[in-house]
Amino acid sequence: MADVINRGDLPDGGEFQGHLFGNPGFSFIWVELEPGQGPKLHRHDYQEVFVVIEGRAVYTLGEETVEVSGGQVVIAPAGVRHKFVNAGPGMLRQIDIYASDRFVTDWLGD
Repeated sequence: MADVINRGDLPDGGEFQGHLFGNPGFSFIWVELEPGQGPKLHRHDYQEVFVVIEGRAVYTLGEETVEVSGGQVVIAPAGVRHKFVNAGPGMLRQIDIYASDRFVTDWLGD
C-alpha cells in the first residue's frame, strides 16, 4: 500500500526520518533557504544526495568546490566533509536524501 505524507505533517518543516515512518531505509529533508544560508561543515557515515530543484548553490565536498543550479544533483560520498550555501539571488529549493533511516551528523564547524 502507498504511504502518503503531507509535508506539513513532517517535523521542522520537512524532516522525514525513515525510522519514524516504518523504517524504509532512507531519510530526507525538504530544504528552502534564503541567499547566504546553508549548513555548517559536517559529515555522515552514509551518502547524501542533494536534488536541486530551484536556485543556485555552492557545495564544498572535501577539498572540492562546485556550483550547481536547479535541475542538477550532487552526491556527497559517505564520510566526506561537506557543506553548501545558497549562492543565488533567490530561494534555494532542494531535497536532501540520506542513505540512512535517521539523521546522524558529525558537525565540524564552519
